Amino acid sequence: MPAVFVHGNPETAAIWDPLLLELVHLVPGNKLICLSPPGFGARLPAGFGATVHEYRDWLIAALEAIGEPVDLVGHDWGGLHVLNVALSRPDLLRSWASDTVGIFHPDYVWHELALRWQTPGAGEADVAVRFHAPAGLRVARLAAAGMSKRVAEQVVPAHDEAMGRAILALYRSAAQPVMAELGRSLERAAQRPGLAFLATEDRMVGTDRQRRSAARQAGARVEVLDGLGHWWMTQDPAGAARALAAFWQQVGFLP
Repeated sequence: MPAVFVHGNPETAAIWDPLLLELVHLVPGNKLICLSPPGFGARLPAGFGATVHEYRDWLIAALEAIGEPVDLVGHDWGGLHVLNVALSRPDLLRSWASDTVGIFHPDYVWHELALRWQTPGAGEADVAVRFHAPAGLRVARLAAAGMSKRVAEQVVPAHDEAMGRAILALYRSAAQPVMAELGRSLERAAQRPGLAFLATEDRMVGTDRQRRSAARQAGARVEVLDGLGHWWMTQDPAGAARALAAFWQQVGFLP
């Protein structure tokens, strides 16, 4: 059975490369598949509104096309898409893993940048400035925020007008109380084994209390990534691979 990886914003599937290089040694013979959400390293189709529910439906369709239950792993918005599938179509999954379960907590408040993107006018201005900056500056900003420089250099070329539109539409569709309302059914995610990554230095995805509380509601095991931040998979890919392999062994993906 395949393991499927879904990234978030403002990213491409390149964020998984360091982790996948480690996993190939731990999961020989198994499929490792990356899916790129529309607008984030993949074409943004005409008529696609880039909302929370449309991304959920996109991922459901992509998993249906695979044709067998998968072990689904998500980061950032990819982690939210993963959980939305776990809530609505657990039959498509054998297990799930996400680092954004805390965003479903009823007390979660979107971080400052998300609030800016959710604000008409301010969001458009921020995206325009951010994506029109010189490529070297954009790489430096991502590296300063914790993404490895090598990965950032692969991600930045995908920063275009379509990604900017997708960012604004997605965040605006998720303004509170949308995520809190989705979180009311978080216990449905417990129908499949779940893993909640808790990177201790990630300040975007809720407090420690919110993340642990939401993980309990979702029936998920918590994996603490001590000292790591938002892009933990590029900071310590070997450690992340070991954590995933241990979880998959527990759920039967690995012997």
